Amino acid sequence: MNTVQLIGNISTDINVRYTPTGKCVATFNLAVNHPYNREKVAFLPIEVWGKTAENVSNYCAKGTKIAVIGHIDVDEWEKDGQKRSKTKITAHSVEFLTPKGKGSGEQKDANTGQIQAPTSANDDPFADAEQIDIDNFDSLPF
Repeated sequence: MNTVQLIGNISTDINVRYTPTGKCVATFNLAVNHPYNREKVAFLPIEVWGKTAENVSNYCAKGTKIAVIGHIDVDEWEKDGQKRSKTKITAHSVEFLTPKGKGSGEQKDANTGQIQAPTSANDDPFADAEQIDIDNFDSLPF
């Protein structure tokens, strides 16, 4: 079985290119914490294809937190008589999570690629939520 599930932050700019047949390919590195040592971070190369690649390039940027499901892929080639290889993660699906350090998140405009900041405090869906005193168990709604 060759299945990978990762959650991390995009650590490089997203590189977008198109194949001669017009298929979109996005590549970037994902910073992922070690499962037992939170101070140890791995920077893993990710490759995304098709509509998912277009969505990642339009709505994500360096620092965005995402979840990736995919598989490990090894590219092999020969250069100057020497065999070379590169291991990467080919993503099948990408879920957009809260960007690192951003409470309400940020998104890129699909037309300009510019990062759009929330326009007002009204963009917060929880702004009018009732505050519950968690020290008083009788006030909890469940």
